[in-house]
This record gives sequence, structure tokens and C-alpha cells, in this order.
Amino acid sequence: MPSLSAARKFKPTVTENGERLDSLIDGVVVREAVTHPDERGTLTEIFNPAWGLSDEPLVYVYQVTIRPGQVKGFVLHRTYSDRLFFSMGTVKVVLYDDREGSPTHGMLNELHFSEHNRSVLVIPPSVWHAVQNVGSADALFVNCPTKPYNHADPDKWALSRDSDEIPYRF
Repeated sequence: MPSLSAARKFKPTVTENGERLDSLIDGVVVREAVTHPDERGTLTEIFNPAWGLSDEPLVYVYQVTIRPGQVKGFVLHRTYSDRLFFSMGTVKVVLYDDREGSPTHGMLNELHFSEHNRSVLVIPPSVWHAVQNVGSADALFVNCPTKPYNHADPDKWALSRDSDEIPYRF
């Protein structure tokens, strides 16, 4: 039998009420979605300005799929926030705050979402982010960014997943 001295003890990640113990990067917001089932199927609200997640209007929406085991990112946008709604599949989202002057500069967040934990995730400008499908089926999410995509001059910056600039490895 292996010795406990070689084992790593898990630290708590949530309270007994299920509330997250770790802090989020400054400006990052997670709003769990409510799914309403009935005999016909389900309905889940994706975005409502009344929730107060963002003062900016809904101006552009697109859907993304990620195949099992694949990663999209690391990317950031300098002038707008992403508002990601995770609805199908199981994903891990890694966020890294590299913003000078941010109270959470250097902080890393690892978040998990699935159809059993549907949520809207608000990622503020200049926070690096990547999404990995950690499930066995295609994952799907919808993005409602605060600015439309500019095809002529995209505000999209990328780093390699294994860049030394971000202290994380998939």
C-alpha cells in the first residue's frame, strides 16, 4: 500500500453550501443559469440586461464548438469583454490576468462548465483565456461579446498554449 507521505491532500474548493472559495480575477463574473425542463425539453436564458452582468448592450452573437480534447486559446481582446454562455459538453476555462495595475495581476483561474452547470462567464478586456473540451463529446458555447467582430482589424491577440508568458500547462 502506498504511503500517505507521498500523497497530496485535497484542499477545499467550495463551502458546504457549494459557494466557490477561490477568488476570481478582477472583473470576471460567473452567473449560473437556470434551466427550466418540462415534457417537451428545456429552456435556458442566455443573457438578460436586467441581470446587471454588463452595462454594454447585446451587439453580436456567435456559436463555437470544440472537439473532445481540443483547446481554443490563449487569446485576449484589448477593447471588449467576452460574455460566454456554456450550454453543452464539458469544458475547462483557464483565465490569466496579465493587466498591469490590476488588483489581481498574475492571478490564474480554472473554471469548469457543462450542461449540468450552465453559466454565463464575463471575461473583461485584456484577460487571457483558453477553453478546453475535457469531455467525450463536442462542446458548445455562445459568445455575446460587447463589441462586434471587426473583420478588417480584429481585436484578437493570441499566445501559444505552451507560452512561458502564462504559468499554466494543459
